[in-house]
Amino acid sequence: MNEHDAWPDPAVLVEWEQTAVAMARLAGAEIVNALGRTLTVRYKTFVGEDAPPRYRDPVSEVDHNVESLIRKRVADQFPSHDILGEEMDEPSREAATVWAIDPVDGTSNFINGFPLFAASIAVLHQGVPVVGAIWCSATHALRAGIYHAHAGSPLKFEGEAMAMRENPSIRRRLAGTPYLAGIHEAGWDFRKTGSAAIECAFVAAGLLEVANFARPNVWDVAAGVCLVQASGLAASVRDGDAWNDFRGFGSPPPRVWGRPLILGSAKAIQTLRQGL
Repeated sequence: MNEHDAWPDPAVLVEWEQTAVAMARLAGAEIVNALGRTLTVRYKTFVGEDAPPRYRDPVSEVDHNVESLIRKRVADQFPSHDILGEEMDEPSREAATVWAIDPVDGTSNFINGFPLFAASIAVLHQGVPVVGAIWCSATHALRAGIYHAHAGSPLKFEGEAMAMRENPSIRRRLAGTPYLAGIHEAGWDFRKTGSAAIECAFVAAGLLEVANFARPNVWDVAAGVCLVQASGLAASVRDGDAWNDFRGFGSPPPRVWGRPLILGSAKAIQTLRQGL
């Protein structure tokens, strides 16, 4: 049996999870230390000289520095693993195990001082998210912290297992999606935070009942998918005109993925599909 056929045993998954949590904590510390500084910011895309500039996809010095630190740590600890990161486009070695890194998710929020942003670390094996750790600037505990899990484990927050509790007196839950007129009577109020990773973590933690993402990158949602599944919830992806259960990103995971994705309870996912 070669590395591509073998599934990681529980002890290996625990080790990967502990490492992902440590990396997420490192990223969170770097983000917090940068608050209040005048940051160097560049933009990945804008319209050329014949049209007014339209600046999109900001990248701060913190994004680059954090990803560099995490890449070094992965290379030192797991030299046979590959890395898929938002800020550095490096050739894939097509390893069975790939770390998907988003050093600052919600960079527009971060550089503007809007306090909703995250750092997301995932481990994919054969394209399937098996470990997720998301440092969030805001959490259910009203403080920054890390949601984390590995395949087969429950969702945890800062090392403690979480149990989702619903208040039956709440008639309208929250959905992480823009307002959808076609399902306005579904019993939801609508929210978007500007951070896909935070919304994934909030679905896992039960703060959002459901969330959808129109064209996510692997590093945006990989950790979140693991957390949501650890909570006993579902993930649904659109293949052409059909919605199917999420099975993975492909092996090796592509740099450009961008397929519509919904996370939440099976019932909520079915309802939300009708408005998309």
